[in-house]
Order: sequence, then C-alpha cells, then structure tokens
Amino acid sequence: MTIHAVPDQARSPKLVDGFGRSVSYLRVSVTDRCDLRCTYCMSERMKFLPSDRLLSLAEIDRICAAFVSRGVTKIRLTGGEPLVRRDFLDLARSLGRHLRTGALSELTLTTNGTQLDRYAAELAAIGVRRINVSLDTLNPDRYRSVTRGGRIDRVLSGLDAAQRAGLRVKLNVVALRGINESEMEEMVAWAHARSMELTLIETMPLGDTGEDRTDRYLPLSTVREALERSFALDPLSDSTGGPARYVRVRETGGRLGFITPLTRNFCSGCNRVRVGCDGTLYSCLGQDNKVDLRAAVRASEADDALHNAIARPRHQAPRP
Repeated sequence: MTIHAVPDQARSPKLVDGFGRSVSYLRVSVTDRCDLRCTYCMSERMKFLPSDRLLSLAEIDRICAAFVSRGVTKIRLTGGEPLVRRDFLDLARSLGRHLRTGALSELTLTTNGTQLDRYAAELAAIGVRRINVSLDTLNPDRYRSVTRGGRIDRVLSGLDAAQRAGLRVKLNVVALRGINESEMEEMVAWAHARSMELTLIETMPLGDTGEDRTDRYLPLSTVREALERSFALDPLSDSTGGPARYVRVRETGGRLGFITPLTRNFCSGCNRVRVGCDGTLYSCLGQDNKVDLRAAVRASEADDALHNAIARPRHQAPRP
C-alpha cells in the first residue's frame, strides 16, 4: 500500500492549552488490535472496532501532518500493537519526511516486541532511533500467563534485533502485585547490563479486561522502597515532558523511570495529547475531554475543519 503524503503545510498557530503549556508531543494509536492479551490490558475475547470506524493510514498521516504544522515535534505510534497493522511501515515511511525536513525531532513507537525481529532494521532505516518495549517479566511461564499465551523468546529475539539495528530500547514494566513484584531488582540489573533503560508503571484501571485488577495494584512507592534496599537511587532532573520521573541507579549507571498516575500526579509538566485509532483526540488520558477528528478529516479534503477541531480541547487545571 502506498500513502500519498499531503504536502507540508504552512506553520499554523502552535498548540497551547488553557494553562500556558505548549503541546509538542503526539501519541497516535494506529490500531486497537494486538497479538497478545495481557491480563491488565485486554479482555481474552476482545471486540474490536469495525473497519469503518478506524482511521485509514492516509488519514493518520494527514492528522499527524496537521499537528506537526502546529508545533508538535515528537510523534509516538502505539496500538494495540502497531506492528500488526497491515502496511504500518508505509505510514512510518511517510511520517519520516518530517524527520528529514527537521520539523520532527523524533518518531518513535511503543511495541510489545513480538514483531521486532522482522521490522527493527526497517524502522531504523526510516529514521526511528528509539523504541519502548513492554516486558513485565523475564520468567517464560509468568510471561505466558500474563500475556495469555505469549512467548518471551520472540520478544528477546526482537530486543536483540532492535539493538543490532542501532535502536535505543527502553523497557516498560507494569508493576503487578503477586505477579512480578519479586522481579524488580532483577529486571533493573538485566536491562541496564544490556544498555536498556527501564521504566516502572503503576497499573491503571482503564478498559475492560474481563478481570478484577484491584488486587493487582502495586504502588510504586512500595517498589521503590524495596529497590532502595539493593540500589542507591540518585534523583535526576531529566524530563521528557511526560509522566516519568527519573533516577540514576548508582550501581548499574542506568536510568530508571517511575510513572505514577495514581500515587503521584504528573499533570503540571504534561506536554502531550493522544489520538485514538478511531480518530478521537484526548487532551488528557485521565479526563473525558475529547474531540472527534475522524469526522473533521472526512468532512473535507481541506484541513480547516481538522485544524478547528484540533484547537478545540482544553486541559483542566493541573492537580498538585
């Protein structure tokens, strides 16, 4: 499939929310489908969106171009699992034009890693320089249980392929009580020994997974206390404008992030918005502010309605 990229648009007014925060980071879900069924993320028998409700790849490209024209400099492609979307690489290649012009400083993606063995080299050739890979355990049986049938060897092979291709890798680990809490020290040491960053994430009760996740919630304050019995964690001022707060693990030299949507809010430093695979623009993951970009992009070949829709959302006041 070939995507006919829209011409680069003249710079439009930058996106600034009602509290003066510039929006420079866009997360775009390219599909709701995934080849895994992680217990904290998806129901075992998911009902996916019909195809007519999904944005086409050309529509995603057009929406991304509109955001770039309004000052977005970083785009992250997500899912579901983005690499299972047919012709995904065509979209990535098309978006790569913004890297070549300098309008984008980064094009990246979040993946579960099962397809990386096939696609890592091509992603690097397109201009992707780093990726986030979700990996919640190093135990093959536990991985199979958490993902409802996934094979960890495919992910490990994908990580090797990514690093051979020159991609920087950050592992995302969702902390799950009674499942992987005993592995945190091992995972930090393992990731850093392989020159990978690692970020720990508190599970959030979003979406229907078919399971009660209440007893799986593990506050990262508890995890951090446990890690500090083995490691010296030196706070860093590093900020990506996103939810993570970082420390340097003195013993390994690696960087460790903590994303705490429930125990420590990160709204005040947020610089990003999110577009779902159905074209819904969310100005905040934890709030209900949303706008239908699919209707706007399908209303006309001109982008006036699209730009009006993009400018509509406003963040609520950041919480302390």
